[in-house]
Amino acid sequence: MPNELLFIGGILFYLGCVVLFYKLFGKNGLFIFSVFATILGNIAVCKNVDIFGISTTAGNILYASTFLVTDILSEKYGKKEATRAVKYSFTVMLLWLVGTQLILWFSPNANDFVDGSLKVVFGLVPRITIASVIGYICSQTIDVFLYHFIWSKTGNGPKMLWLRNNGSTLISQAVDTVVFVTLAFLGTYPTEVFISILWTTYVFKAIVALADTPFIYLARKLKPLED
Repeated sequence: MPNELLFIGGILFYLGCVVLFYKLFGKNGLFIFSVFATILGNIAVCKNVDIFGISTTAGNILYASTFLVTDILSEKYGKKEATRAVKYSFTVMLLWLVGTQLILWFSPNANDFVDGSLKVVFGLVPRITIASVIGYICSQTIDVFLYHFIWSKTGNGPKMLWLRNNGSTLISQAVDTVVFVTLAFLGTYPTEVFISILWTTYVFKAIVALADTPFIYLARKLKPLED
């Protein structure tokens, strides 16, 4: 299947899952999805792909979807709960970092056939995860702050929901992209590839950010089954 269709399908799938998790499990569902997206995103970002002829990583949708999570939490429950989601994901990423390295420290026996593959994937984890943690904390903190700042200036009605959602996310995504891509990939790829990944990562995250607008309007109207 072409990467372009996978990208579009992935946007609809993951953003749809955010709303579905919220409907089924309330704010706990949003916490769960945030943790899931950060873990899988740390793996997917290691894969370099071409979408619409542009070089980027496969983790952009997952990372971008976490901003929909914090925006829904900000909209429905306030800054405290949005910040809680950031803290949960931050803690799990640290646990993920230690856990993956512990796996690599075990010496394989003669019957093992996956140790080499694990070293390829998990060997990148320390740098990727540290970059992800720093970028995530910086960008999500900015996102939550800007969301409530715009809210304080425009009110909490649905009319300006698109502005606080897109305004906070697009700015914080830029911060996340610069911090993460620089810390994770500077020196790993040739300069022209690194620059390409830097700006295309933001472009694709921005697409996801704009695409999540109808999803946050839907989430605002939903009454979750559990809360």
